[in-house]
Amino acid sequence: MATVTKTPEGTWRALIRKKGWPSTSKNFRTKRDAQDWARRIEDEMVRGIYIQRSASEQTTLNDALDRYLKEVTPFKKASTQSAEKKRAEQLRIPLGSYSLAAITPVIVADYRDFRLDEGKSAGTVRLELALLGHLFTMAIKEWGLGLVMNPVALIRRPSPGQGRNRRLSDGEEARLLAECDAHSNPMLGWVVRIALYTGMRRGEIATLTRDQVDLSRRIIRLTDTKNGSARTVPLSKNAIKVFEQAVNNPISPDDTDLIFFGEPGKDGIRRAYTLNKVWETALKRAKITGLRFHDLRHEAVSRLVEKGLSDQEVSAVSGHKSMQMLKRYTHLRAEDLVNKLDAVD
Repeated sequence: MATVTKTPEGTWRALIRKKGWPSTSKNFRTKRDAQDWARRIEDEMVRGIYIQRSASEQTTLNDALDRYLKEVTPFKKASTQSAEKKRAEQLRIPLGSYSLAAITPVIVADYRDFRLDEGKSAGTVRLELALLGHLFTMAIKEWGLGLVMNPVALIRRPSPGQGRNRRLSDGEEARLLAECDAHSNPMLGWVVRIALYTGMRRGEIATLTRDQVDLSRRIIRLTDTKNGSARTVPLSKNAIKVFEQAVNNPISPDDTDLIFFGEPGKDGIRRAYTLNKVWETALKRAKITGLRFHDLRHEAVSRLVEKGLSDQEVSAVSGHKSMQMLKRYTHLRAEDLVNKLDAVD
């Protein structure tokens, strides 16, 4: 049974003791609020659906994000860890002071709309909501904070859109490669060509080590990929020529097994070659606009399809797990299909 008593501070405390359930209490400003709460909780206990909510009411989103970044994020890839820290900071701004119990689907939907109104892309907002949603999943399944629902699961997420369809136009590839080759470091040209010839992601190329490249069998073994699945990438004749130059780079240092290496940092550790600035410079000199490095992967995958490889063969090379994602990354030029249409007529 519930008892409602007045505290020395002037508030009203409802205390519930029921056999088979832990004692629970809560303070309220008015006696009526305390009685209403007690009746609701006792009813939930009778129906067997009561959940202790005090932990979720006392835990703010800021607290939960701190715990998530400490206990969950470190087990993800380094690039994901860095991105999640930034997304967490964005979530803290409007939502950090809310308790987890107070965050409703309406509040999450308002956050979604606010971010979209700010001009953020659907992809950015989807990733922020994914972090928030997984945090609530952990709070429910692992942390036992007494939440009755995941509010993110009850809202509509922004559509991912159609994806980019930027491909290299006539003359752009030659101009781009010429500017890359003009750079003092030959690794820029090698990395760009490998992206075009293999469809590998920038991170996969940057972290390649010598033991992953088998020139005699013309394959690359990737063990650490974005989707977590290892794959073997076949190498064309053009790709082999590039790798022969890169692997036999005469200035390769002895303190790293990386094929594409950078200068040692302040801590003395040599990390992977970074090309952000030199890539942008090469694009400007080549007078190419609207092209991202990741578009080279789109270009490579589309060329594999145009060469007649099946969807299954292309996915084996590119590492796409679903045909839906592969379709988003494959963009065929209408003009390239004209000859095939003529052949059918």
